Amino acid sequence: MNQLQKVNYQRVFDDKLKEIESAGIRPSVMLHSCCAPCSSYVLEYLTKYFDITLFYYNPNISPESEYRHRVEEQKRLIGEMCPQVKFCEGDYEPEKFYEMAKGLENEPERGERCLKCYRMRLLKTAQAAEKLGVDYFTTTLTISPQKDSAVLNLIGEQVGKETGIPYLFSDFKKKGGYKRSIELSKEYGLYRQNYCGCVFSKSLQASQAAQASQLKAQS
Repeated sequence: MNQLQKVNYQRVFDDKLKEIESAGIRPSVMLHSCCAPCSSYVLEYLTKYFDITLFYYNPNISPESEYRHRVEEQKRLIGEMCPQVKFCEGDYEPEKFYEMAKGLENEPERGERCLKCYRMRLLKTAQAAEKLGVDYFTTTLTISPQKDSAVLNLIGEQVGKETGIPYLFSDFKKKGGYKRSIELSKEYGLYRQNYCGCVFSKSLQASQAAQASQLKAQS
């Protein structure tokens, strides 16, 4: 894993763009999105080079009202910012997420539960790309400072080999990507959630907030 962390995935992505431009082609990509704010910069960036189908598959999000809110924000962003992008919503199947997370409920953020969640969503994205005949697949998840891009790219590469759909390596937080996503979120008035979506993440954040409040009261 240490060797993987030394890879400059932004440079890998730049090299892929040069290859695409020199070939004079405009390939298609199935872009997994975790939420509208994270997708904003990625859409702005990728629409210059790819025909995009945005795939919204996030069974980790709960409750369902939160999930529906995020879906509507995603659709609104596409309609206002880049209407040429196709939207494809995967099935909302939280029972599969809870089945996957069984026994891993107390894992920390970025732990085994999160890794399996990444893989579940990326695998479904690659399968959707294969079904629709899309050239590549990738995810907006690498824009988050809270996510390990090296781990995400490793999982994406593995899923790509399994499915035969090439994974588009990325580190979208680079080149000011995360900062730009915040700017675009403000510009479009996007709902920005303060947890990834799953009940375990929400519970952890609540616990951390309570501890911080307690320490502040004691100081």
